[in-house]
Amino acid sequence: MSDSGDMFGAPPTQGEEKPASASELEAAGQSVLFGQPPEAPVAPAKPPAPCPEPSPQTSPAPAPMQAYRVLARKYRPQTFSQLIGQEPMVKTLANAIERGRLAHAFLMTGVRGVGKTSTARLIAKALNCIGPDGQGGPTIDPCGLCEPCRAIAEGRHIDVIEMDAASHTGVDDVREIIEAVRYAAVSARYKIYIIDEVHMLSRHAFNALLKTLEEPPAHVKFLFATTEVEKLPVTVLSRTQRFDLRRIPAPMLQEHFASICRQEAVEAEEEALAMIAAAAEGSVRDGLSILDQAIAHADVERDSDAALVTAGRVRDMLGLADKSGRRRLFTALLEGEPAAMLDEVERQYGLGVDPLALLRSLLALTHRIALAQVGGGEAEAPTLEERRDIGGWSARLSAGQVHRLWQLLLKGHDEVKTAPDPLVAAQMALLRVLHAADLPDPGTLARQFERMAAEAGPAVASGDSGPSAAPLAALDWRGLCGQVEDAGMLRVANTMRDWLRVIELAPGRLAYALAPGLLDDPAQSVREALRQVTGEGWIVECGSDGGTPSLREQDEAERQAQADRIRLAPLVQAALAAFPGAELIEQDTPPDPGRGERNWRRA
Repeated sequence: MSDSGDMFGAPPTQGEEKPASASELEAAGQSVLFGQPPEAPVAPAKPPAPCPEPSPQTSPAPAPMQAYRVLARKYRPQTFSQLIGQEPMVKTLANAIERGRLAHAFLMTGVRGVGKTSTARLIAKALNCIGPDGQGGPTIDPCGLCEPCRAIAEGRHIDVIEMDAASHTGVDDVREIIEAVRYAAVSARYKIYIIDEVHMLSRHAFNALLKTLEEPPAHVKFLFATTEVEKLPVTVLSRTQRFDLRRIPAPMLQEHFASICRQEAVEAEEEALAMIAAAAEGSVRDGLSILDQAIAHADVERDSDAALVTAGRVRDMLGLADKSGRRRLFTALLEGEPAAMLDEVERQYGLGVDPLALLRSLLALTHRIALAQVGGGEAEAPTLEERRDIGGWSARLSAGQVHRLWQLLLKGHDEVKTAPDPLVAAQMALLRVLHAADLPDPGTLARQFERMAAEAGPAVASGDSGPSAAPLAALDWRGLCGQVEDAGMLRVANTMRDWLRVIELAPGRLAYALAPGLLDDPAQSVREALRQVTGEGWIVECGSDGGTPSLREQDEAERQAQADRIRLAPLVQAALAAFPGAELIEQDTPPDPGRGERNWRRA
């Protein structure tokens, strides 16, 4: 057929590059991922035949650009000594290998970029290393020279199977593993299955793996890696030996990045590396990605070949200059400057900062101030200016003020989250925080009241402000009303309490007057109720005038007298003098905790 060459691939013509074979493509991909092995010396080749001069219609093809390996791949740990920050796990593995107490399944968990997958590959090396002489056994320090070590590093070992559970989630994928574990390893000591992001397996896939995971053949080891260990079934966790990889401390990251800069012939300021280590949040991979970006940013700005990573450029690259604007916003809040505060909010919003993120940054700043107060040392911050500002605020504000500021910002954060217009909600929430600075906190208010009460002296007691002595008849009458109520005659009992003014009360006789407002005479119902509760007949008469106040009227008079006594108390008088127009309200709700001193300064 005439088009068979197009379908099956025609032989390369003169001037065309021969397509790479599958083995060459695989070697190129592995060298990019795991590092290029040292090249063997190449014998000088015969000089190529002279090529014809290019015609004016064609131009010479550009030389292919060599693929750049990012720092996160170039400096992937190849030995346990290069794995930083995980010394407890390395010590545990070393003891297990030395004593021959190797588990059949390991689980590595932790945040992104702390070395979970790298650790799994290092364990595979450690278990299958045979030493340079081919006579070695499992070791925590694999040689990296023997065939198993080199094959595992290059990702071509037939007995080390690495699977991404994010793209192989079903039962069929697990069934392939179950069927393959029955066969012994081809060339290695152990057949090792590395399953990355194992939490992505489906529930049925986990169930299918359980029996094999619990009792695998002696020549099989399972290595799991995940960032979300809480998603794994308990039945899987109980069948594995778990290692929780730690976040890498910022000082250790800074030292590691400085070492890499020296190897890359890059100059970097200490403050710049400190900013990168803080932005990495404990992740080596994130930090190396940021360092890669910082080196590229430095190269663009310099004419010389040597890159210089400065703190100023890293600050601009990471947006830390924006953090200085948020510190200005925080200062405007504390100083009580609404115009400056609103201008800074508008500026941040114009830079693309989400109002909710703005509230979160202020909450984080408040949290750092609280930690600086508790720790008593220098505040933790990536820049010198931020450390200085946090230290000043921690010395200036009291602990109570910091906690009230946190509560107000947290309430504003919740409001912004559900508001139809987040920007307006953020402005109103911050204005509330700002104006709360004009109100005294409860402790200062109590001290002011005590001082004003001491200056005012004792109040003059009113002669008729105390409770009036109730007559004996009224006390007996209250008891009778209670007996009627206990007997279940609630309507009659309410009438006796609210409307009857007792004129005369004696055994078997009751004379009363009606309080204004009751139209019908309740004599008949009262007589019957008293007869039922006492078991005796009663003479009940309604008089025209006189009598003691009803029980309801007595209770109201007592409440009024109590209110008068409270109002005349020295502490209340001082409070009313300090807050003109204030009113006493009878309610049990606690006072608003969001109070602070003017401009959030100490008294």
